[in-house]
Amino acid sequence: MTETVAAVPVKPWVSGTERPFVSIQKVSKRFGDFTAVDDVSLDIYKGELFCLLGGSGCGKSTLLRMLAGFESPTEGRIEIDGQDMAGKAPYERPTNMMFQSYALFPHMTVEKNVAYGLLRDGVGRAEARDKVAEMLKLVQLSQFAARKPHQLSGGQRQRVALARSLVKRPKLLLLDEPLGALDKKLREETQFELIKIQETLGVTFIVVTHDQEEAMTLSTRIGVMNAGVITQIGEPAEIYEHPNSRFVADFIGSVNMFEGRVTEDEPDYIRIDAAEVGVIYVGHGVSCTIDQKLWYAVRPEKMRVSRERPEGRENVFKAVVDEVAYMGNLSIFRLKLPSGKLVRATRANLTRYDDDGITWGEEVWLTWDDTAGVVLTR
Repeated sequence: MTETVAAVPVKPWVSGTERPFVSIQKVSKRFGDFTAVDDVSLDIYKGELFCLLGGSGCGKSTLLRMLAGFESPTEGRIEIDGQDMAGKAPYERPTNMMFQSYALFPHMTVEKNVAYGLLRDGVGRAEARDKVAEMLKLVQLSQFAARKPHQLSGGQRQRVALARSLVKRPKLLLLDEPLGALDKKLREETQFELIKIQETLGVTFIVVTHDQEEAMTLSTRIGVMNAGVITQIGEPAEIYEHPNSRFVADFIGSVNMFEGRVTEDEPDYIRIDAAEVGVIYVGHGVSCTIDQKLWYAVRPEKMRVSRERPEGRENVFKAVVDEVAYMGNLSIFRLKLPSGKLVRATRANLTRYDDDGITWGEEVWLTWDDTAGVVLTR
């Protein structure tokens, strides 16, 4: 009997054999003297759920509006499905956009809200009714078809807006902070619903968000934006574990950053003298030179805190527990190094009781593996 092995999905951004579905080529957008988007190039592939992630004013929403046709690039070219979008109005593009406010018609029922775009396009009422029913079933709102928006919860209104955006089956759906109005628990639940809907329909999604956890949960890939520039593009694990700059490392999740200079540079390891912590041992080669200034970033969950000094290890440092925060699934330790620098370490709470747990004011040892952190040169 021959055992069948499931095929590993081909990632088009890795294989390089597929044509990009969305191609943004050296696009800039200026408003007077202000540059909102600066020479951005980006390829997005069919069926992706791509997240543009960045803080307020970084240019992500402006880039989305240019894709939708609400803004025109000052320079550059945008192609969608092989078609140049220059001069094409929003209604002429194979796109739809879901706004943060949802923009539902308060006087219409859920069914009529979802059907509105179809009827405006001349779709027959019977056909529109069938399409709306199919979409409401997909977003699990069939039983709310006769309600009006004010009779729905925030999460339900969000799904009505999503159904209305998808009912015309656009090739590309643009979502601007789609979950921003929801509370944390509902937002987490809706993220997985959004993924399931996107996978069911196969529509390409581009999501703008400032929420790092949301981007990590939703996306096939993330483009991190800062000051109008995309600083790094990658899959969530790549962005988190292998940031290419201090900005990305600091923006995605929590990180401890140490500045230092290279004191040993060997093919299989380097040492960094960091004034705030001591000598850091990196257990792999790095493209650097002796006395070069660089930064070492290590995530809190990669650090270990103990009362006893670990023996036979590199990267072992004294610290004092400044604060402890119990978060349920994990505990967060804020630790003060002899230099006065505060660092953060986390520990999963694997048991219900820890009567002898490390607490405030204790002297402890802080350590991490020699491959736990990432060396940054910019």
